[in-house]
Amino acid sequence: MNQPFFPGRLGLQQRVLPAYRVPFFDALAASCADGLSIFAGLARPSESILPAAGLQTAGYVPARNLHLFTGPLYLCYQRGLIDWLEAWQPEALIVEANPRYLATPAAVGWMHQRGRPVVGWGLGAPPLSGPLAGLRGERRASFLGQFDALICYSRRGAGEYAATGFPNDKIFVAPNAVAPRPVDPPPERPPDFSGRPTVLFVGRLQARKRLDFLLRACADLPAALQPRLLIVGDGPVRGELEALAAEVYPSAAFAGARQGDALKPYFMAADLFVLPGTGGLAVQEAMTYGLPAIVAQGDGTQDDLVRPENGWQVPPDDYPALVGSLRTALSDVKRLRQMGKASFQIVAQEVNLNRMVDVFVGALNSLKN
Repeated sequence: MNQPFFPGRLGLQQRVLPAYRVPFFDALAASCADGLSIFAGLARPSESILPAAGLQTAGYVPARNLHLFTGPLYLCYQRGLIDWLEAWQPEALIVEANPRYLATPAAVGWMHQRGRPVVGWGLGAPPLSGPLAGLRGERRASFLGQFDALICYSRRGAGEYAATGFPNDKIFVAPNAVAPRPVDPPPERPPDFSGRPTVLFVGRLQARKRLDFLLRACADLPAALQPRLLIVGDGPVRGELEALAAEVYPSAAFAGARQGDALKPYFMAADLFVLPGTGGLAVQEAMTYGLPAIVAQGDGTQDDLVRPENGWQVPPDDYPALVGSLRTALSDVKRLRQMGKASFQIVAQEVNLNRMVDVFVGALNSLKN
């Protein structure tokens, strides 16, 4: 199958350049005839985002991020954005479709003055509520309307963008991925658990990940179903979680942060992958190892990934639902193995880094004059 190719020079703006995006950006750069340059700055220290150590194929120009306010009032201004555009002269530009980034309209204007397209990349546009919802909706529609196309992570996000009035034929869905299309067959796991099943979590240890729920849920399972729980990652609440584990589930193991190939033994050892809170891209990588998954419903990025045939989506902060899904999953090993095979097929055929690159290049090529 021929890989789509963008015949030009591409620019891509990001607020920050996280380490997990490096494989995607390098793959996208390899699909650009005249290269890819990324303009991105640093996160606030409190965000605990691991920055990229380096790019192999894509270029990188550091932005000078000015962070303003916090919480729902947060804004970011990136100094040097126009200087980068002047120096790189991209024939197309991809920017984060986030109205909180104050320099974006100037960059869009710079590109459009030269007859060059700009693609917005974002999660979607969830319905608004409250007394100012109408005004906020108009402002959001105006912000999105400046883009020539939009790329989002999920079909839900695409529907939200369309609901703002953005043209359907200019909306593209690139399911979020961090791992490439698998080239090897899925691991062959035994027909039984050979003892206790193994449940795996991989991600930042933050309060919103609800690992407190996962620890308590494992403890509330029948003794015969209580799993070996592996928690891979580090973060601001690790100490609190280790203290909680000592109290309610002492058999939980904290492996610390792992990256790249160092994660493979944990994925291979697991029977089930669980993300009990919001966020987290590791589920797609877990599925490349043939693992079924339990995930909390969130912004829609998991909707196209975890389906009834390969896992369970539970309402966020719904503790009984998490316990029930764990009980169901670990009670039928034969079904669990079948669901793991379904996970592998989904990432092999639909949701992988290669497919994500294809959608981005297709969106760019659709805008050729």
